[in-house]
Amino acid sequence: MSLLWGPICTCACCCTPVQISSVVRSSHTTTSLKNPCLITEGHEHPGSGLEQRGGQSQLLHGCGQHTGYGCEHHRLHREYGGRKEGASLDSIHLIGVSLGAHVAGFIGAMLGGRVGRITGLDPAGPMFASAPPEERLDPTDAQFVDVLHTDMNSFGLRGTHGHIDFYANGGLDQPGCPKTIFSGKSYFVCDHQRSVFLYLCALNHTCKLMAYPCSSYSDFLSGQCLQCETFKPASCPVLGYDMSQWRDTLLRLGQTRAYFSTTAELPYSKTSYRVDLVTWNQFLRWGVVILRLYNGKNVIESQIDTKQLRFEQYTSTRLLAQFDEDLYPIQKISLRIVTGNMIGPRYKIRLLRIRITPLENPNRPLMCRYDIILEENAEVSFKPLPCD
Repeated sequence: MSLLWGPICTCACCCTPVQISSVVRSSHTTTSLKNPCLITEGHEHPGSGLEQRGGQSQLLHGCGQHTGYGCEHHRLHREYGGRKEGASLDSIHLIGVSLGAHVAGFIGAMLGGRVGRITGLDPAGPMFASAPPEERLDPTDAQFVDVLHTDMNSFGLRGTHGHIDFYANGGLDQPGCPKTIFSGKSYFVCDHQRSVFLYLCALNHTCKLMAYPCSSYSDFLSGQCLQCETFKPASCPVLGYDMSQWRDTLLRLGQTRAYFSTTAELPYSKTSYRVDLVTWNQFLRWGVVILRLYNGKNVIESQIDTKQLRFEQYTSTRLLAQFDEDLYPIQKISLRIVTGNMIGPRYKIRLLRIRITPLENPNRPLMCRYDIILEENAEVSFKPLPCD
């Protein structure tokens, strides 16, 4: 499939399509990335845009600035709103970045919500935070609307605005982005532009960003939202171009929030495991878990420390362990429960069972171990066994 990504422009109806990789590598600021792209089945045809010219899928463009998108609206509505030939509105996929997400929504609304799909990449927040649905991107603007959030505490828009809203790292600060203003321009634009990099990674199939429907990012990190029974036989939703496995279910559900975590650099994907513990210790202990997986000399580590965990007699605890790398097969596992007790006697904690379930790789075997006794703050290692 050949794709043309567009455009860099600040005026209405004056753009030429460019590769999006050029866009995100250019020296232009975030305002350069605020224009929607139109996907249609056909080659680019300057001047008429949506002509059916061949069998390849192309990304064409409509463009506009904050106050100057009107001519493109009227051209689209005049030329394609009711035409019988050429590409159908069902086949059009608008992709808008920042302000471009709302412009895509305005175009979709003018065409009666008949556009096949709109993807909003971190829709602009300033001046849109309190806007009613008809004045911003919303699910009625297309037959299917998906949104990716990466900068809701600055340039991005909070809330839910599509049939599915993906929240990378909670939709707020992104790993690897500067934390202080002394980093210069990147401090302001890095989180916002990360939405483009994540979507490109998904389009190129260089990363698999699986998201988990949940009410909040903290609940997701706490391991409360790691099953996707609603979407079976499909997996949890995956960010990207092909949403066909989840589309019908998402339309039926109305609006869905889905969360995922990323690394700081390509390929961005984290490897996730569901960890189920059953404890049987005499004294109540509070702490966090450090889990390590080994393959020969290679080791990866996950610190499950989003909150203090409660370990007491016959208590089941479900955790989410996320690793920056994938390691397989797993030959050894080590576990440490850190309680912060540094001066008193070390209490023993008994695990009746630990079960580790790969989430993104369901074909891999579950790993279990039974009846383990460990001291708080001390690491214990064991070889994983097949689960009963």
